[in-house]
Amino acid sequence: MDEGYIMLVAITACLAGTYKIWQVSLDTREAANRIARDTCSRAVVQLLDGTVAFAGFRLTRDAAGKRRLLRTYTFDYTSDGFERAQGFIVLAGGRLEAVGLAGSPS
Repeated sequence: MDEGYIMLVAITACLAGTYKIWQVSLDTREAANRIARDTCSRAVVQLLDGTVAFAGFRLTRDAAGKRRLLRTYTFDYTSDGFERAQGFIVLAGGRLEAVGLAGSPS
């Protein structure tokens, strides 16, 4: 095989991998947005800004010792229309690990 072909295959594989990571990130963010809306609705508070913000990620191990990537998102909400409070969502893939709201907006 010639070097040009190998380089093309390598670049194509790299681009495909980058696209897959980007798509998974978008899907996870959309899941976090749904969870934030549902959480605020159940708590009878208003989700502010209409979206979550990516706060970070970390690698961890589950009970079986398998590595997992946990993504954390934050969102702002209000219960009175004036004071903002912040909630959080932790996802492992698209699966909810934790969600929380502050005790009261400050």
